[in-house]
Formats: sequence, structure tokens, C-alpha cells
Amino acid sequence: MRRVVVTGIGCISPIGIGTKESWENAKNGTCGIGEITSFDTSESRIKIAGEVKGFDPEAIMDKMEARRTARFTQFALFAAKEAIKEAGLDMDKVGPYRCGVNVSSGIGGLPTIEREHSRGLKSGFDRVSPLFVPSSITNMAAGMVAIELGFKGSCTCVVTACASATDSIGAAFRYIRDGYAEVMACGGAESCISPLGIGGFSSMRALSDSSDPKRASIPFDKERSGFVMGEGAGILILEEYEHAVKRGARIFAEVVGYGATCDANHITAPLEDGSGAAACMTMAMKDANITPDNIGYINAHGTGTPLNDAGETKAVKLAFGEHARKLVMSSTKSMTGHLLGASGAVESIMAIKALEDGFIPPTIGYQVPDEACDLDICPNEGRALEIEYAMSNSLGFGGHNATLIFKKA
Repeated sequence: MRRVVVTGIGCISPIGIGTKESWENAKNGTCGIGEITSFDTSESRIKIAGEVKGFDPEAIMDKMEARRTARFTQFALFAAKEAIKEAGLDMDKVGPYRCGVNVSSGIGGLPTIEREHSRGLKSGFDRVSPLFVPSSITNMAAGMVAIELGFKGSCTCVVTACASATDSIGAAFRYIRDGYAEVMACGGAESCISPLGIGGFSSMRALSDSSDPKRASIPFDKERSGFVMGEGAGILILEEYEHAVKRGARIFAEVVGYGATCDANHITAPLEDGSGAAACMTMAMKDANITPDNIGYINAHGTGTPLNDAGETKAVKLAFGEHARKLVMSSTKSMTGHLLGASGAVESIMAIKALEDGFIPPTIGYQVPDEACDLDICPNEGRALEIEYAMSNSLGFGGHNATLIFKKA
């Protein structure tokens, strides 16, 4: 089978506009969570989120286009532009039909749907924006990334809730490995910090209702009570190894394994014994042709919900056996919040940078140990550590589990 490498990365998150800023703040344990500014929270139980701060869409598109484009798509375009610049790909020398896109979103343009529904109630539904449908549909980030990059191969959008971006990267990895493309732009984008987005998760008691940004997103802490909503995007340029080498591309890491399973258990709750997620991790290691002791770091799904963190801890123990006590695991959601359908892409970038820099980003805000989450989660401060393989986990509503494994370049 053909080898697949990462030759470009782009990221926008609550802790940085661009990969460099996001990674430096992750290394330093910077908290990107604060009071919600995108809407009036006076009638909301939830007051804080991980918003992207200081983003100006007019830096990447004109004013009219920015007005016509949903925020999640703007994020995807920003990250894609950064990723393709890093990749240094000359489209005049690459067949556009051998370049594809797989960019996910869990929810898509929810704020656009809310806004246009309110307009329809007020003025009649024939008066909603003619751009309502094309700007809000979940696959539009993928479509606009393809337009921006000039990629004319397969263009698709995986939607598997919080596992969406990880599945998108995994599908793109297989697409290249199996010979259908030389280059794929993949990842995810999300922006649904809105009254309905926050309200929906709040009503099901999935969100932390803490008003303290430093004690809200606290994965693996015994006092955790839910996740914090975040937003952003991550885009990776994947490329067939020989194709990348031939053109002298910089290689950030190699994608070596992907696994996907379903708990087939409950619409929101994971299997408490962690068996579904464990099978997913084992599948990814088998795909990479490595053993558990090869993995040095796991970027955990680590949402900060009681069931997820305990279940993921059990899953790691099942999949790794005795080595579970020797590897390092952290949740960068402690800094960014949960980016839903974009989380797997941003966290894959964090895992790649951990390999590249030999540094593990911390799980911040950790104070109260939990006997049900008793692995090394790199609490509060990052750690220098040379590793050869890193794993990134994503576990989504509907029982979707997805795992990626990256190898140091």
C-alpha cells in the first residue's frame, strides 16, 4: 500500500489564529475559554465558551463574500489557505482531478439557520435570504475549500458528530493509500456558539455550567461536570509519499493508521466499559502495523463529561494493557473547549506538533484526582518528550469512535 504524509497544516482555534499561535499557546497551557460575546446570555444558563477571538474574515475574502459565508466555512477557508501555503503545492504541476477534499462539520451553519428562521417568522419565509441553503448546509465548507484550492477530485463531507474530522482525515488517508488521489485537503470546521447551539447541549446537561473559565473544561478531574463549547477549524494537506518527496515538500508527519468503530449502544452515552473505543484504537494500531508499546502520546477525546473521561480511561487500559501506565495522554480541550466536528482535526494537528517538537501539551485546570481516571494526563504543565508515534482519539454522539495514528517524520 502507498504511504501517506502530511505536507500542510492550518488551524484556527480559541487559543490562536493560525497554527503557530495555537501551538505555542497549547504548549504554554493557555486557556482560550471566556465569557460568551457572540450573543446575549442573560437568559442562558451557560455563560462561557471557547470563542475564536480577533478573527477578521475580510483578511481572507472581500466584504460581500464574508457577508454571504457562514462562520464555520470562513474558518475552514482560513485553515485551508494556511495549509496549502505550508504545503507549497503548485497546482500547475499537479493534476486537479488527482486532488480531493474531505472536510467535515458536525452541525454546519446552525447560526445561519437560526437567523433566517427568525427573519422568516417576522417577514414571511419567502423573504429569507436566497443564500440561506447554500451557506448553511454542512458540506459547504468542503465545497468552498475545493473552489479555493482548485481541487477537482472527490469532494465530500463526513458527518459523525464529534468524530467527524477524524473520520474525514481517516477517509482521505485511505483514499490516497488506495491510489485514488495524490493529494487530499481534509479536516473539519465548526461554529455553533449560538442561542440554539448552546441551549440544545445545555438542556441535555452536556455542558459545564461553571462560570469560572479555569474550572469549566476540566477533563479527567473528579469535579468535571460537562464540556465547554468551542469553535474553529483544522485542515491537513495529505499527500502520497513519493509525490511529496519528488517535489521536495516539507513532511510534518506520516499518517500510518486509522480505526473506526461504533458502540451501537446509546445515542449520546458511550459504553461504560470502553470496549468500543478500545476496539477502535486496536484497529488503528493494527492498521499501522505497530504494537501498543510504540505509542508515546495520546491526544485524548477528553471532553470533561463524567462518562466520557472514565470510559476513555478504561478504553486505553483495555487497548494498551500494561503500557497504558507508561504512555502520556492529555486533553487539549481543557484549553480550547470542544470544537465538535472540528475537534479531531485541531487535535490531530496538536499530535503532529507534539511529534515534531518533542513536547506534550498539558491538560490544564486539573486539581482533584479521580480514581476512575488514573493515567498520566500531563496535568497543568507541558512536558518535553521525544516520541515516534502519537494517537488522536475522537468519540462522538451516536457511538462513533475514530482513531488516527501519526508517525514522526
